[in-house]
Amino acid sequence: MSARAAGDTEAGALGARAAIARWPRSLLGRHALLIVLLILIGQIGSALLLREMVLKPRLAQVADGVATNLLAVRAGLASLPPAQRAAFVTAFNRRPDGADVASDADASPRLTALERRFIRRVSQRLGEAGMQALWRRAGDGGLALRVALDGDAHWLVLPGVLPAREFTGAWLAVSAGSGLLALAGALWLQRRLDRPLSRLVEAAGSLGAGRKPPPLPEDGPSEIATVSRSFNRMADSLARQERERALMLAGISHDLRTPLTKLRLAVEIVGDAADPATRASMVRSVEEMDGIVGQFLDYARAADEPGLREPVDLNALCARVCADFADHGQTVQWQPARSLPAVSGRPAALRRMLANLLENAHRHGAPPVQLRSCAQGAWVWLEVIDHGPGIDPAQADWLRQPFHRAGDARSGGSGAGLGLAIVERIAGEHGGELALLPAERGGLCARVMLPRAEP
Repeated sequence: MSARAAGDTEAGALGARAAIARWPRSLLGRHALLIVLLILIGQIGSALLLREMVLKPRLAQVADGVATNLLAVRAGLASLPPAQRAAFVTAFNRRPDGADVASDADASPRLTALERRFIRRVSQRLGEAGMQALWRRAGDGGLALRVALDGDAHWLVLPGVLPAREFTGAWLAVSAGSGLLALAGALWLQRRLDRPLSRLVEAAGSLGAGRKPPPLPEDGPSEIATVSRSFNRMADSLARQERERALMLAGISHDLRTPLTKLRLAVEIVGDAADPATRASMVRSVEEMDGIVGQFLDYARAADEPGLREPVDLNALCARVCADFADHGQTVQWQPARSLPAVSGRPAALRRMLANLLENAHRHGAPPVQLRSCAQGAWVWLEVIDHGPGIDPAQADWLRQPFHRAGDARSGGSGAGLGLAIVERIAGEHGGELALLPAERGGLCARVMLPRAEP
């Protein structure tokens, strides 16, 4: 393939992609455009059908009748004495109101398409009878035909046998009105179909964000009602499975708390009798198991936690959580925003969400661990930044799922893989979202965005 041919092919492909990009992206826009095109095609087809099936046959019929009458008039003129022919022509051209019509108004008339077809048909019939046709525009706007007899030329003015326009304003008005009515009805019907689809998309987005959407109305057309009914059943099934899993985790965690307490008590009783390294290892193991059990309980609690929402000052909440971590020897560099709007939420849940992010940063990242708050527009967000090895960006969605861990991507170790899942769920219940981003100087930046409280 030559360079020019390749260039033409590439230009054609780019033109096709540009044409596709100009098409409406919404279902309503595409259906509206399709309806308009179909109505236009239908109107054009109706006009062509009217022309071929009505106008042309009627024009041929009128032209044949006019040609027959003109031949008869010519025969009548030929039978009259030459002195009486002028009076006959004058009487023929006189209108019913008594007005005489001049036959020499325009020797080179501008003809409409309908008049050209009419003259062509009449001239053909007259030519078959041996009569030469010469036409001009009459004074009243009609057509005049020359009849030559014995060296004299007589102009016969034809009465108005043709409409002024091939397609009148009434036809255009009726066509436009019917097209607009069809378009309005089609758009109304499409809106009725688009509304339940929009509700379905919104409900699917809420379900994907971890929130239980309200039940969809199961009315309307049978196909839409079936889709809504199936979605409601799926949402109920997922909610039931989530409740059962949370109940199972809560039960297991509750049952494990007793033997863990006994193990911790046994380690304390043994005291100095055991090897210090062994005793420290046992203490760490008990603490790790207790942390895992705590994550199970937090996840189960986040699945169905009652509580009224109230305005929450995130700066004050962050300060308290940082103080708690400092009491346990874990330093957090707290950088509050100067003016931070309040958010609407459950303080206990938001505190648990922030604690999970900081604990995840200390366990899997590297110091220093930073906490920042920011606000812009309708959103308020918190950022927890560590300086560890970070994560693969392709694993961001994977890590937000329950019981999923990054493996070798993050150092450190224990945990059930529920920390980020708890954060994701609490953020979603508050209308926000969790984003896992690479930090500017290496490490991981966990950002939680929350909508600001309504004033």
